[in-house]
Amino acid sequence: MESITTRLSALFDPGAIAARISGFVPDLVAALLAFAVFFLIWRLARRALEPILVRAGVDETARAFIQTTLQYAILAIGTVTALAQIGVDTASVLTSLGVAGLTIGFAARDALSNVISGIFIFWDRPFVIGDLVEVDGHYGRVAQITMRSTRLVTPDGKMLAIPNSTIVNRTVASYTNFPHLRLDIPISIGVGEDLDRVRTLLLAVAAQDPQLMRSPAPSVVVTALNDYNTTIELQAWLDDEKEHLVARFRLRERAFEALREANVDMPFETLRLAPLELRSKIGRAHV
Repeated sequence: MESITTRLSALFDPGAIAARISGFVPDLVAALLAFAVFFLIWRLARRALEPILVRAGVDETARAFIQTTLQYAILAIGTVTALAQIGVDTASVLTSLGVAGLTIGFAARDALSNVISGIFIFWDRPFVIGDLVEVDGHYGRVAQITMRSTRLVTPDGKMLAIPNSTIVNRTVASYTNFPHLRLDIPISIGVGEDLDRVRTLLLAVAAQDPQLMRSPAPSVVVTALNDYNTTIELQAWLDDEKEHLVARFRLRERAFEALREANVDMPFETLRLAPLELRSKIGRAHV
């Protein structure tokens, strides 16, 4: 019992604690300075690398991937160097992390899947930063691609963080992968209307829009013949695909106004009720 008391007294002796702290503080300061140096190296490298990549013609998505990879590499080296300054056996730590990584990988397989999917997105490049895409029913502009998620900004200003694994396993519709985009404006007109007259009116509307291309030329096609109306579609190619939302709304409104001014019948869905006459015979009973 006295041995334990003696050891505890020696362990918590103020002089011994002060000696240990005084011996540890220089190592801690050295570790912090070492990490700060590597952090400064990363900041300088990022500042120097950015104009080089821009002059080399590397797009924003590839620049973000290169800078993220470089950041993790430099800061990882800085962390290992800092741990070595305070007396940590970094070789043992790295070995332990390798073993623990397998366990953590199984436990956090969803997060690991997102990281791997992020690498695939950078490699396969189905879209780049600034593209307009639709993923799993969500539409927006690609604002950022990280190792875990892809950030979309919707037309109403919301930020959506979609896991990278979702993007890799879903169909991605891009509105900006090709230089032009076709606008399809469906319109319902009465079954008795003259299709050639309506086609002329709609093509005139398209010809007055400077954002629409002349080649391929706009067209009007019939897409459905219904009992109560005929569905036609104005098809026109847009020169700047990034303006497709505003251009679509504008073209639909101008088409409606042109047909309304020309007294073109654009009926709602209607139901016709036919009267049904019921006759019955009621026999009289004789007693």
